[in-house]
Amino acid sequence: MFQAPILRSLSCGTVVVNPAGELLLCHVTGHDHWDLPKGRPDPGETPLQAALRETREETGLALDARTLLDLGRLAYRPRKDLHLFAALQPRFDPATLHCESRFRDARGQPQPEMDGFGWFRFDLAPLRVTHRLATVLTQRLDLHDLLRRLQQMAPAAA
Repeated sequence: MFQAPILRSLSCGTVVVNPAGELLLCHVTGHDHWDLPKGRPDPGETPLQAALRETREETGLALDARTLLDLGRLAYRPRKDLHLFAALQPRFDPATLHCESRFRDARGQPQPEMDGFGWFRFDLAPLRVTHRLATVLTQRLDLHDLLRRLQQMAPAAA
C-alpha cells in the first residue's frame, strides 16, 4: 500500500550567544514564552539567507554570513524542522534591538512579532522557551560546546 510522505515545513533561525555563556532570546508578543529569531524561508531563499533575514527582521541584527556556524537541520515538531545557524556576538544592551516584522492582533492592530529581547544564561534559557525548543537547546545542541566552537572560529570576536 502506498503512503504519501509527510511533508515537513522548515523554519530557519539563529542561535546568538555571547562570550559570557548567554543566549539571546526574543519575547513573542502576546505569549508567555521567548524564542530564537527564526521563520520560514521565502521562495528561492537558502536556509542561510532565511536565517539572516529573519534575524534582521526580528531583532535588527545584521549578522555577517561568514561568521555563522551551520548547525544543520534539526527535528523540531512532528511536521516541522529547524535549520539553525550560530553566531557569537559581544554582550550588548538588548534594549537596542527592535522588531520590524508585524502581524495583526485580534482587533486588527499591527503588532511586532517580538516585543522584548534578553540575554539568558545557558542553563536558564530552556525555562523561558516552549517545550519543543527547550528540547532542541538541551538535547540536540550543547550550548557550551557551541560557544567554544564559535570562539575558535573567531578568537578576536570573543
